[in-house]
Amino acid sequence: MFRFLEYLLIAGYIAVLLVISHWIGQQAESWMPLQATAEAKKVDDLFSFLVSIGAFILLGLVGMMLYSVLFFRASKDDYSEGHPSRGDVRLEILWTATPTLLVLWIAFQSFNIYQQLDILGLAQIVHLHMPLESEPADAALVSDVPKPASETIDVFAKQWEWSFRYPNNVTSNELHLKVDRSTRLNLHAQDVIHGFYVPEFRLKQDIIPKRDIDIVLTPTRTGKYKLKDSQFSGTYFALMEADIYVESLKAYNQWLVQVASEPTTVVKNQAVAEHIQAPKTLFKSGWYTVAPTPRAVANKRKVSNDT
Repeated sequence: MFRFLEYLLIAGYIAVLLVISHWIGQQAESWMPLQATAEAKKVDDLFSFLVSIGAFILLGLVGMMLYSVLFFRASKDDYSEGHPSRGDVRLEILWTATPTLLVLWIAFQSFNIYQQLDILGLAQIVHLHMPLESEPADAALVSDVPKPASETIDVFAKQWEWSFRYPNNVTSNELHLKVDRSTRLNLHAQDVIHGFYVPEFRLKQDIIPKRDIDIVLTPTRTGKYKLKDSQFSGTYFALMEADIYVESLKAYNQWLVQVASEPTTVVKNQAVAEHIQAPKTLFKSGWYTVAPTPRAVANKRKVSNDT
């Protein structure tokens, strides 16, 4: 009878753990920045599941330790060894198979989400470094099936600025996207490796020189966001930011027509402003620093560094 009550207590504790862990996992989504793309929901769902699993394991282990301390304390004069669990085949199978299956499931879900983001161009890099004798030279290119998108915007990254070219050849230092419409971004690095990172989009993609990388995203929330460089690309990489505007189709078309009618102008580059300032340190490090790129010319009117 006592053994049955013990099993019943353990089952009740596990049920409570499942409820609490699920609740903690649901709360974890609020720890992240706002979801601004359809793809962000998939990433947050996986993060929520991982937090739930972690909470279940943590609370379960703490509960087992407290239960052992309260009900299985050895007396002061008891120096005997406990029951050996190393030779228990059932336990060995349980704690080997369970983590293995869990890790494989997480890996599958992560790969599935990555595939849904529809990032093209990376397979070509793997193909160049690991060629297969039985595979044709253009096999990686054939396997890339582009995801439908309303339009394609070219994204250019260089030390240390972003620029964006739209289908009507308008060039801007701001990225404008249509809400609820899929847009293909064709990423180009013109010097070193950069990183396209927008926290609200749950997107962080390396941009590799001499390699065009396409990524399709679907913004779902209007507003203003910040694009950052997630890769250390030199002295001023922390200043390499750009504004992203997600807006309605009408507002997007109005902006595109407006900037197309404006004359091109020199845009502000914060890295240049920092570079021309006198150093504020007492000692020079002597480290080699790449001079910031000359200020770009774009249709979007901005204040230049000379004003």
